[in-house]
Amino acid sequence: MGHLDHAAFGWLTPVLSYVMACIGAALGLRCTVRALGATGRSRRNWLVTAASAIGTGIWTMHFVAMLGFGVTGTEIRYDVPLTILSLLVAMIVVGVGVFAVGYGGGRPRALFLGGLTTGLGVASMHYLGMTALRLHGAVHYDPVLVALSVLIAVVAATAALWAGLNIKSPIAVTVASLVMGAAVSSMHYTGMFAVSVDVTPSGEVLPGATAMQFIFPLAVGLGSYLFLTSAFVALSPTAGEREASASAQRPLESAVR
Repeated sequence: MGHLDHAAFGWLTPVLSYVMACIGAALGLRCTVRALGATGRSRRNWLVTAASAIGTGIWTMHFVAMLGFGVTGTEIRYDVPLTILSLLVAMIVVGVGVFAVGYGGGRPRALFLGGLTTGLGVASMHYLGMTALRLHGAVHYDPVLVALSVLIAVVAATAALWAGLNIKSPIAVTVASLVMGAAVSSMHYTGMFAVSVDVTPSGEVLPGATAMQFIFPLAVGLGSYLFLTSAFVALSPTAGEREASASAQRPLESAVR
């Protein structure tokens, strides 16, 4: 049985992963709020951005945390196609949940469906990402902790979508994002505590890429996407601001005439 280290770099990876989860949640909630105030193609675009932000934030949180994961007696590598697939799964399944809420008119059934779908998407991303692990040995899971991690993901996703529907002020969204980030991090580490590894020492070279060769550069790239998109959303006028600007221009246009 190999000893598992979940924080090889101390508090750096847990704190940084939590920050990424919060940024993704905050951006996703703000985009959902914008979507609910829009119509047609604009609503769709905001919901797509919300799904990509939440999915990217969750994936980045998971793999930043995995930078600090190690097992004594074996090196760890990652299957590149499976790792990328986990990112796509996160975005697509979260997108289904976000669209269910965005076009569901705030109905409880739509919220339940969206929260369930999004939560299962978060859990699927996590365990698909774990399937991408390559090490000398066999990975086992405690089914009770796995079930608990999935439950946390569903509850957290439902709460986040409810917040997107009902919380409008930036301060309230910030608080909701901090809570969502904590919930996503809790889901991740609950799932990680469910893991045990039977190490089989071997001199065989493992397939795949190391975390620093692949995970770190991709996480940096996705983190940059989140920061840039956050800046874009922050600078984009809201529906209320556009309406106020249009109202202010009408008297000027009438005076010119």
